[in-house]
Amino acid sequence: MRKNLIIACMVSMAVPTLYSCKKGFEELNTDPVRITSTTPDKLLAPALVNAIWPGMNRNRSFNNELMQVTVAQSDGDNSVFRFAFRDNWSDYLWNAYYVQLTNFKQVDSLARVNEETANTSYQGIGKIGKVWLFSMLTDIYGDIPYFHALEGDQNNVIPPFDSQKEIYLDMFRQLEEANTLLSQGASIVVSSDPVYKGDIAKWRKFANSLYLRLLLRVSGKSEVQQQCVAKIKEIVENPAQYPIFQSNADGARILWSGGTSTTDPYTSPYVNNVRAQDFRATAICSFFIDKLIAWSDPRYVSSLPYGNGSIGRFGISQASGGGWYGVASGYEPGKGDTKGCYFQSNDNTSTGGELSLQQSKLTGIIMQYAEVQFILAEAAARGWIAGKAQTYFYQGIASAINYWVAAFPENISSVEFGKHLDNLDAGGIVWKDNAVYSLEEQMEMIHLQKYFALFMTDHQQWFEYRRTGHPVLPKGKGLSNGGIMPARLVYPVYVQATNPGNYKAAVAAQGLDEINTQVWWQRP
Repeated sequence: MRKNLIIACMVSMAVPTLYSCKKGFEELNTDPVRITSTTPDKLLAPALVNAIWPGMNRNRSFNNELMQVTVAQSDGDNSVFRFAFRDNWSDYLWNAYYVQLTNFKQVDSLARVNEETANTSYQGIGKIGKVWLFSMLTDIYGDIPYFHALEGDQNNVIPPFDSQKEIYLDMFRQLEEANTLLSQGASIVVSSDPVYKGDIAKWRKFANSLYLRLLLRVSGKSEVQQQCVAKIKEIVENPAQYPIFQSNADGARILWSGGTSTTDPYTSPYVNNVRAQDFRATAICSFFIDKLIAWSDPRYVSSLPYGNGSIGRFGISQASGGGWYGVASGYEPGKGDTKGCYFQSNDNTSTGGELSLQQSKLTGIIMQYAEVQFILAEAAARGWIAGKAQTYFYQGIASAINYWVAAFPENISSVEFGKHLDNLDAGGIVWKDNAVYSLEEQMEMIHLQKYFALFMTDHQQWFEYRRTGHPVLPKGKGLSNGGIMPARLVYPVYVQATNPGNYKAAVAAQGLDEINTQVWWQRP
């Protein structure tokens, strides 16, 4: 009897305990830290910051070396400035951009999946982000996975490669949709947008300015030329329907704060990811610096007009024992010039020295107003739009200088240039009134200035050179690859191993997987 009583008591005590464990089981086994869902505003800022950095990184170490902005002082093999680099240079941009593409896809898709997160502006911005990164990927590699590229969540890890032509046509469609979505003006979380601080009208201007960039890039292809020319004309003639950049304030960029601001808490990745000694190790190329000196351009040294005390500039310093001269690119091993100057890494303005390019707040560039002006200058020179190419040309120069030298007038007429630049007759900066220039001469003038306007803008100098052959770059005797500018990067080796069938199909369609195989828009 006593034994049965004890058992009954134990059971009665255990029942509430078991019930209690069952009742709190789900709560106790939910990780309060791990995030299982998110919203577009949480993804946008990190996607933008992390998407800008790869372009900044390879702009410094790859684009600038190819395009004679800088030149390494090296006699070793695999020098980018000699067009001799290892195939594994391909991996970084492929990996970095596809990761952020997944985030932009989520910004777009999460903004339309349900009523709680629906937002037409986030949809439009997500589409712009995808077009921006996909356009760089296809311009770097050619045919790439596109339509089924971001379906890892659907267990599609071996996507087919799509033709560059079809990719471009779909990117045009995406930008049309973005323009329509953004026209509704839905508000977004200001802190989620490090580029425009929630200004949707400026996002719309960026969408259509990016549209102009991409239309011009493929406008030389006969099968789409008529379509591209007509669309460029439509955009320019219908600013209410297709607003574009109107000033430097409209440009797409992240202004780095140096980490001291509570409203712009973004430090330049150059500060955290590149050692100061590595940043200033490369010499400035003579092609780049000699022209700035010839023009007395305030972007290159603070002692010239408008330079002293201005925020930004190119931050160029003389090397110890050097001077205001550059190193010729493509030199033969053992025959390189002594470094005269380099891009400054340390901000020493307090002692009267140079501003630092490495620490500059102005390097987070996606697209600038000056680029749009040079796009319009080329379109006008080719007779595609109304207006004088000369007018767009000078506006492009003025806004390009103003971006780096705030005291320089952003809007300036051709007759006023002599008041602000000392040596206009040095060549490349004068479009004489009533002068008759051949189309080739106009293209060289436009694209030489566009080259300087695209300074620090990811890979755009390289893309534009491949499209136009301008500006004309000198060729040193030490160049490899037959002295031919690389037309693309090869596909990453691991792609060949993990997606062999689709890789082989892409090579069969596009051509040999080598740096001299031209992408679709380059081919005659």
